[in-house]
Amino acid sequence: MEVPKKMNRYCPHCKKHTEQKVRREKVGASNRRTLAVDQRRMLRKMKGYGSFPRPYPKGREKPTRAVDIRFACSVCKKENIIGVGFRAKKYEIGKGE
Repeated sequence: MEVPKKMNRYCPHCKKHTEQKVRREKVGASNRRTLAVDQRRMLRKMKGYGSFPRPYPKGREKPTRAVDIRFACSVCKKENIIGVGFRAKKYEIGKGE
């Protein structure tokens, strides 16, 4: 799938159609919550000379990656997204336009 760098889209903040820049973000790229119970338990197990506490999920990779598309309005500079993310084998942001 290929999309142009800039698109005319509806901006919910300006409440009108404006030119918006397209940016791709990885889904799940943010850091984990370090205060979550499971994360604290995991860090406690990983402490010291121990190894990874459970087997690595090798050979179970998904054939597609989830992508998160963000649109930045050129007028109000706010970003909005469509949905949470979707799976695409290939996603390119065009060179022109």
